[in-house]
Amino acid sequence: MTRIDFHSKIPDKLQYACRLIRKAQVANTKLVVFAADQNQLAEIDALLWTFSEHDFLAHVQAGDELAAQTSIILTDDCERPLPHHHALINLSRRTPDYFARFERMFELVSNDEQDLIAGRERYKYYQQRGYPLTHHVADSS
Repeated sequence: MTRIDFHSKIPDKLQYACRLIRKAQVANTKLVVFAADQNQLAEIDALLWTFSEHDFLAHVQAGDELAAQTSIILTDDCERPLPHHHALINLSRRTPDYFARFERMFELVSNDEQDLIAGRERYKYYQQRGYPLTHHVADSS
């Protein structure tokens, strides 16, 4: 069963996601980043190239010919096949259709009121279905 970690009250979801992605890469964890739409997908794609001058966070979009050899996959499409299902970072306000295929999922919830409301609804959804949940409040410092 998928373990789900909620991270809430995040000031900047994309920067926070980049830090999680860096941690995953150090731990040799393969992951998929699920974006809300094409705009957010483009933002996280660009940010991963510039996030840190000391880290190389190699990534491709789902469907790329190098996806099977790449540990960080970006997508905004629940229909596109994915090369691995170890960990998932959800940047969107919806529940990814395929989240249960993953061993672990990180739900990122910002300070935005609509994002908080959507995050609470997703938390209830997972809780009612018996998924193991943890909750972390982002450090505001």
